[in-house]
Amino acid sequence: MADSLLPPNASALDRAAESVMVKHLAAIPQPHRSLWNPNTCPIELLPWLAWSMGVEAWRTEWPEHIKRAIVRNAIQVQRQRGTVKSVRDTVASFGGAISIREWWQTTPKGKPHTFELVFTMSGQDGAQAGAAFVQDVMAEVARVKPLRSHFTFIQGLSAQASTKLACVGRPVAYARLDMNVG
Repeated sequence: MADSLLPPNASALDRAAESVMVKHLAAIPQPHRSLWNPNTCPIELLPWLAWSMGVEAWRTEWPEHIKRAIVRNAIQVQRQRGTVKSVRDTVASFGGAISIREWWQTTPKGKPHTFELVFTMSGQDGAQAGAAFVQDVMAEVARVKPLRSHFTFIQGLSAQASTKLACVGRPVAYARLDMNVG
């Protein structure tokens, strides 16, 4: 065999085993790429992918899009752990937005190594921001924030409103009545 990986002194049995393996192994599906991709991994295997990526918190009650976002951002968050960016990325995984004000940005200046975190959920995710969900977000922020820092968590509310102008026309007929009393 010209494309064989066996050495030139391989026995006939080795060569026969190689030809059988080449023929039959090609027919076995190899889904490794889709299993290691958080976007294409089957939902029942996603907790195992999260574990292999180093995700420390996992809840079965979280919606699927949040689970996939947490796994998708896991490596980046671990890489930048202890920075403001890791806090932002973690909260973004949960579908929220944050505003961070550090101690030196407040007037008067706050205690060193403290920050305020205003967490807002908007759109369809705003309905699920219950107490347990917010507790999970706070736990994740506490896990990825700088160790020396302490934070105050403020939950905000984001809503959209619009005004519409409506006009109603009402036909009115006036009739003049002349009455002669006489």
